[in-house]
Amino acid sequence: MPELPEVETVMRGLTPAMLGAVIARADVNRPDLRWPFPDRMAERLTGQTVMQLRRRSKYILADLSSGESLLIHLGMSGRMLVSGDPLGQFVHEHPAAEKHDHVVFHMANGARITFNDPRRFGAMDLLETARAAEHKLLAVLGPEPLGNDFHEVHLIEAFAGRNTPVKSALLDQRIIAGLGNIYVCEALYRAGIHPTRKAGKISRTRIASLVPIIREVLAQAIEAGGSSLKDFRQADGELGYFQHSFDVYGREGEPCRSAGCGDVIKRIVQSGRSSFYCGQCQR
Repeated sequence: MPELPEVETVMRGLTPAMLGAVIARADVNRPDLRWPFPDRMAERLTGQTVMQLRRRSKYILADLSSGESLLIHLGMSGRMLVSGDPLGQFVHEHPAAEKHDHVVFHMANGARITFNDPRRFGAMDLLETARAAEHKLLAVLGPEPLGNDFHEVHLIEAFAGRNTPVKSALLDQRIIAGLGNIYVCEALYRAGIHPTRKAGKISRTRIASLVPIIREVLAQAIEAGGSSLKDFRQADGELGYFQHSFDVYGREGEPCRSAGCGDVIKRIVQSGRSSFYCGQCQR
């Protein structure tokens, strides 16, 4: 599933074609994805200007001139692909329609944005912009890891007394919004913290060190256009490249990249998810 860097990359890719543009027509080709689409979705989108594009955790929000916001979740295999962009940001002509093109936005500026999702685990909803933070999917989220509300004090307090593994704590969206399995593994490696360590047993100094490390990992991943492991594509159809920089994720049995370590990367399963780590470098 796309994590924060992948969703941020897609949102930035949509911006040249959608921001300030009118949705001339919206085609909704099925009644649902992960859950049913909102009533009259095509009608409510058609004719609206996209006033702002933003990301909250792993969701993209398009604020519309109607006072509603379109919430988009890519799911496991969802893609937002742009074609025919009049600003010259994309070279792709409009492709022929495909079987899994479930929602298509025909922009008045000539661009077309297609939501393609073979597995149909993605989702869309319409909500009142002014009350977006109260939406059931957004109200439970913790601070953005790249925002001002994510800081040392917050993480230290969130970890205090927790008997859960630090890996699980960092994946808890109530503590940090948008972090997923890949980037938690990478951040823990850089911090030298073993994924099974109990969150409440880690020193305040080591917890504090995670904050800039998490920011650094995410920033580098966004700069690389995210990580393409299976289905992820950027809005122009290109792959992300951060997977070529993984220190631990997916590298089971390969040598640790820390100078002089000599150990190999190991994998364990925690709560049904693979954790990759170096037993020598992470304690």
